Amino acid sequence: MTKRIRAKHKIDRRLGENIWGRPKSPYNKREAGPGQHGQRRKGKLSDYGQQLRAKQKLKGYYGSIGERQFNRIYKEAVRLKGSTSEHLIGLLERRLDAVVYRSKFVPTVFAARQFVSHGHVMVNGKKVDIPSYRVKIGDTIEVREKSKQMNLVIEGSQSNERDVPDYLDVDHAKMTSTFVRIPMLADVPFPCHMEPNLVVEFYSR
Repeated sequence: MTKRIRAKHKIDRRLGENIWGRPKSPYNKREAGPGQHGQRRKGKLSDYGQQLRAKQKLKGYYGSIGERQFNRIYKEAVRLKGSTSEHLIGLLERRLDAVVYRSKFVPTVFAARQFVSHGHVMVNGKKVDIPSYRVKIGDTIEVREKSKQMNLVIEGSQSNERDVPDYLDVDHAKMTSTFVRIPMLADVPFPCHMEPNLVVEFYSR
């Protein structure tokens, strides 16, 4: 398990928001940032600061994606016709670990990344252990038979913290999910306000 995954709760406090909407987030009880200087008064952010914060929040939400990988996703979004910010969200939501999380096969996006990496997921009947694997429209994602009774899977599927979005067709009885369409920003059930337009501004400086 990586250091950034162990420290995931610090992300909420550092960014000043409960970005996953989880009731156990330490931000719910302690809004100050982590560390001995976390209590200091925060000044108004500059335009650059707001853009950087938006990027950190979006990266953090999807399991603290590395900067190099996140930058590649942004550059791909730029090459597509239409709104870069909408394409950025669409590409992030097509990640296999994001689909596993959205399908409520596991309780957190960090658990989704590990779940995929450990070989518990199949795409169209074939095992895929790459969290960044890009799902296509019509693909069927399934929890492997031997993994369906894991406590993690039972906890995720029975959780009432969030709902499955309508761009996925999920059957929890069979533990399968079909990627119906690429979502727009308004379709994605973010528990906090995301600003991909500021992320685009950050990279296009």
